[in-house]
Amino acid sequence: MKTGPYILKHLAGTSVFYLILFISAGRIDYWQGWVYFLIGLVMVALNYTVLAVDPALLEERSKPGEGAKKWDRSILGLSFLILVAQFITAGLDSGRFHWSSDFHWSLYVLGAILTIAGQLLFLLAQKQNPFFSSTMRIQTDRGHTVCETGLYKFVRHPAYLGNIIQTIGFPLLFGSVWSILPAGISILLVCVRTYLEDKTLTGELKGYREYTRKTRYRILPYVW
Repeated sequence: MKTGPYILKHLAGTSVFYLILFISAGRIDYWQGWVYFLIGLVMVALNYTVLAVDPALLEERSKPGEGAKKWDRSILGLSFLILVAQFITAGLDSGRFHWSSDFHWSLYVLGAILTIAGQLLFLLAQKQNPFFSSTMRIQTDRGHTVCETGLYKFVRHPAYLGNIIQTIGFPLLFGSVWSILPAGISILLVCVRTYLEDKTLTGELKGYREYTRKTRYRILPYVW
């Protein structure tokens, strides 16, 4: 698969969220929006250069094969709506109406650091797992095996940990107390998806049950 069409599709998808953000803010001189945009731009560049995945995985992530779980599609659909609400809330709050008081500068910096760290963790987990599909399915057509190297030696779902970290950073970067609510729901959905995915893999993927005995924690070491 050529990477060009996938990159265009990726950029088109992420651009929708940036447009939502700036439209909600009602202005172009929105520094939080530009910081978030620049972080995203760097991550897209990394995604197709030093952290690029192999063509077979690109194909899978672009158009997953058969067998995707219905519950996963439902969670992904709901997560998309919550994410849109999160961007709208942040834009309206910190960009237009200023419902939240200004944060201390250190919280904005922390938010940016968490956003970067979470997105990097996601990309690294994607790079290390050749079966990192965009939906939950047992990829028998691709010779699905357990990934237990790299980040996966420490937690079973490092990409979800990355999602949680960047989601925590989002309200801090934007200085929006109100966006904490959709962000919290988003994190809850990630935890539900993690639990159901882990349960499915344990029951349906050969070798996964043994892997859970070696790598005990789903997302956070010594916690869960």
